Amino acid sequence: MWGKGILLRSRLITFILASSTVLITISMVIYPKDAFDSAVMGLNLWWNVVFPALLPFFILSELLMGFGVVHFIGVLLEPLMRPIFNVPGVGAFALSMGLASGYPMDAVITCKFRKSNLCTAVEAERLLSFTNTADPLFMFGAVAVGMFSMPKLGPIIAIAHYISSFIVGIIFRFHGKTRDNITTDYNSSRENILLRAIKALYKGRKEDNRATGQLLGDAVKSSMNTILLIGGFIILFSVFLRIISIIGVTTYINSFFVWLMNLIGFNPNLAPSLVNGLFEMDLGTMAASQANADITQKVAIASAIIAWSGLCVHGQVASIVIESGIRMGPYMIARLLHAVIAAVLTIFFMNGQTIAIQNIISLPVFFNPGNTSSISYWWIRFTNTGYHIIIWLLLLISISILYQLIKNLINLKR
Repeated sequence: MWGKGILLRSRLITFILASSTVLITISMVIYPKDAFDSAVMGLNLWWNVVFPALLPFFILSELLMGFGVVHFIGVLLEPLMRPIFNVPGVGAFALSMGLASGYPMDAVITCKFRKSNLCTAVEAERLLSFTNTADPLFMFGAVAVGMFSMPKLGPIIAIAHYISSFIVGIIFRFHGKTRDNITTDYNSSRENILLRAIKALYKGRKEDNRATGQLLGDAVKSSMNTILLIGGFIILFSVFLRIISIIGVTTYINSFFVWLMNLIGFNPNLAPSLVNGLFEMDLGTMAASQANADITQKVAIASAIIAWSGLCVHGQVASIVIESGIRMGPYMIARLLHAVIAAVLTIFFMNGQTIAIQNIISLPVFFNPGNTSSISYWWIRFTNTGYHIIIWLLLLISISILYQLIKNLINLKR
């Protein structure tokens, strides 16, 4: 009986997917101009924003792994990452790159960790649950300044986003306990942690064993494949969104979100922003900023959409990690949880309106949403993102080493 139920569900899903694909294809033939225009819009977004923003860091992450630097960082950060998030120390590298570079950088790095056996499948799922964060420049510049025209909202949105992400990580540390198979044990050696890290660096480089030229070539080739894959998904979802809007599918989804807004006491005018945000983050946050509703509710919905990140990003993540055996179910649950917690924290911060929160992080003065195609803009963004990656890594390493020193002192006194 159970087997028949699974077979029936499988056939039903296949039928729905096949029918949907046929429907979208026919709609593209009926509305060729709309399909073409939306594809061009997606292509421009990828070429002008995603390609120059992510490609350098994809290549650098490959090189850092090949030279053993990630292994070095992993040993230093194991004492911090294992007790808090129940993931190996290398997870801090994915966390730092994700915090600085945004979607889907963390997925690319987590997938590489899994393929290199630096973490187990369940550890990769835990890691993916909380390292999937938005680009800080997007929250400070594009959302707070470009969409809401209120720079002071930047710190509120960013702090709510990152705190809620860490909360999700702590919750997901208990995920997959029955499948747990810890890759490393930070208590397994009493040897100096810095010496162990240096040994891990040498071992990682030796295991890779590729010449520098070959490593660089492989890094560029692999990164280009990944960035092209992401570009394809952006264009696909751009067309998909436009088509389902034309044929009226979004009307039914909007009805559900109107009901949801009424249920939680929010203005139903925010429902269209959730419809757009369900599929694409930028369109959703833009719609939220333009909705006729209370500012607190608008910012909370925008914060939830940023945390959810959209099915377009989820599709990119799925295409990247699925081959490494990482399941998408836990990731999707984490995104939904992240969205809810981020919205709640945003409401709390908005109601508080404390000066301290607004002054924690200042708006990057160089941000100029209208000049994203200039070389100078992308050079500044590249250096700024690299700076944030280094700062995050140094901060986490310092906390980890301090924690290890205190722990060693306590053990000596005993």
